[in-house]
Amino acid sequence: MTIKVILDSNFLFIPLQFKVDIFEGLTNLLDQRYDPVLLSPTYKELLKMTEEGPPKMRQHASLALKLAEKCHMIHVEQGLGETHDDVIVRVAAEWGCPVATNDGTLRKRLRNISMPVIYLRQRARLEMEGHVP
Repeated sequence: MTIKVILDSNFLFIPLQFKVDIFEGLTNLLDQRYDPVLLSPTYKELLKMTEEGPPKMRQHASLALKLAEKCHMIHVEQGLGETHDDVIVRVAAEWGCPVATNDGTLRKRLRNISMPVIYLRQRARLEMEGHVP
């Protein structure tokens, strides 16, 4: 069985900042087939980062977009007043799938609804809180 894993934008920066292969890490961590998913609001957020902000951030966002090409892009509607994180929480709850993120606030929100969260631990390896159903 293949499970979906929703990737947050900051998760795509891990290889650039810490030289950790996130796709290999996900393979080792999950020990089963997975489908890395990038939601359309996350893609739009990365595009916006390539156009705004300091040059280094724009460069990192551009490289993160290249990594995003390995992901399955899924279009989801972002409701009025709904933040990027709100969309991730909503879709993860609907699908019952893990989210890969290093955003502490988002991790806490996902834990509060008992969704598994994958994150970088000790700047060296991926770890998961919770378990995949």
